Amino acid sequence: MAGRRRWSTDEILDAAAELLRTSDAESFSVRKLAAALGTDSSSLYRHFRSKTELLRAVADRILVAAVDGYRPEGDWKQRITELALRVREAFGRQPQLAAVWGRYASGGTGSRMVMEEVLQALRESGLPDEEVPARYHRIAVLLAALIASEAGVSTISPEEHAQGMELFRVAVLGADPERFPALAHFAREVRPLGADRGAVFEELLAVQLAHIEASIHPS
Repeated sequence: MAGRRRWSTDEILDAAAELLRTSDAESFSVRKLAAALGTDSSSLYRHFRSKTELLRAVADRILVAAVDGYRPEGDWKQRITELALRVREAFGRQPQLAAVWGRYASGGTGSRMVMEEVLQALRESGLPDEEVPARYHRIAVLLAALIASEAGVSTISPEEHAQGMELFRVAVLGADPERFPALAHFAREVRPLGADRGAVFEELLAVQLAHIEASIHPS
């Protein structure tokens, strides 16, 4: 009898990414992945010690894809902005993994490549070296939060989206002006959480970068 096929690490990650397209990280399991590959969980644990390690590796591949073809151009703000937009776009194609990236620290190749470029750009901004790590951390937290939030909205079904929009309209347009005067005043202008996320992403990133620039003292 022929033995079971031996799956490579890349093949396992490909299968995991495909499985995550139709499920989320919470319902994902090594057992389900093993079943999809026609093998047993123990064979996958030879490659990854835990579900968390596997998810980190899949998410890190998104970062590798984001950096693929990237060439540093422009000033430090343009470089960080271009890289951030690439990461956002890459996770937009696999939103289930955005929350994984935001939740679990990753030390994979993709993570290191993104970190290296942002740190290099910040050094070239004129920031003193002692300030660079803290500024990097703020940018990383901002990007992870925005991308994970946007991905969360994009994974809901059309029916859930329609229901949410109706609840929003009822809650906002029907707000009691005596109890919620400001909400009632701006009700027709206030937009739901999912609106204009792309513009908001770029605006908040620009504000953060402008704040960094304003803190740099000319030499």
